[in-house]
Amino acid sequence: MAVYTHLGAEELAELIAHYDVGELVSAKGIAEGVSNSNWLIETTGADGNGARFILTMYERRIEIDDLPYFLGLLDHLAAKNCPVPRTIHDRGGNAFRMEHGKAVALIEFLPGVSPTHPTPQQARALGEVLAKLHMASGDFSLSRANTMGFADNLRVLEACGTSGLASINPDLPAMLEPARAAAAIDLSILPQANIHADLFPDNVLMLGDNVTGLIDFYFACTGAMALDLATTHAAWSFDDRNTYRADVGGAILEGYERVRPLTEEERALLPEIAKGAALRFAASRAEDWLDTPDDALVIRKDPMQFVSRWHYYEDFGAQLFA
Repeated sequence: MAVYTHLGAEELAELIAHYDVGELVSAKGIAEGVSNSNWLIETTGADGNGARFILTMYERRIEIDDLPYFLGLLDHLAAKNCPVPRTIHDRGGNAFRMEHGKAVALIEFLPGVSPTHPTPQQARALGEVLAKLHMASGDFSLSRANTMGFADNLRVLEACGTSGLASINPDLPAMLEPARAAAAIDLSILPQANIHADLFPDNVLMLGDNVTGLIDFYFACTGAMALDLATTHAAWSFDDRNTYRADVGGAILEGYERVRPLTEEERALLPEIAKGAALRFAASRAEDWLDTPDDALVIRKDPMQFVSRWHYYEDFGAQLFA
């Protein structure tokens, strides 16, 4: 999340007036993230008791043609009691509208805070919810290809160029060869579902040990469930110093398999999938680092954090996922 496009108070009020949510009370830009412009919206509420929402303007990486999938998946999962925010449709029944030539959507605000230092109990709860999401998404009527797959990650790194990668860190170009190896992995042989594909701690809301919200589904796609699990493992299982937390990593796997046991094929490939997942974020962060305007309200993220995680999975992945 970020703010690339600035909307004035009058523009925001006019936009919110298209929804049955009451009148605009306040709007605050949200700085985190790198892809879209986001505001925390407060209104008087349809019943006059006040309400909060997230307003998103889609800026980068997201095609308008994909929005029916993203927003429809939220509504599908919410109807199955998964902890995800509903899409607020406007008075014409539309899930999104156009503003300044860009698509905007109003999303339900969910309570909770994102854990900065997840506990094993929180990690176990997350694993359970992720498995339930996979089980619930199986009969969703739409599908979407993964545009951040391993072959795509290789193309992103190659597009950054050796000199561009080296300008970020001199060790980053060395990841091109592992990215070529990851691009050769065939994930289509594994069990598939509609997956979140970007489940970092800041995309999870919790109250205590309970998951109250999974948010930011804008990388969601139809793909291997093991990829979603490995991506989540890579995002959650390392501390601020990039040291692996065995208690958290183990709890994610344990919680997941309480609901949906892994197949033998998934378990055998998880070490390589985890390495590919780490490269995915090294690639996207490198691209963002080079492309983000200096005056954008965005904090750049270091791709070398996930290069370090790639090395950990390279050395210990077989033991972690045995």
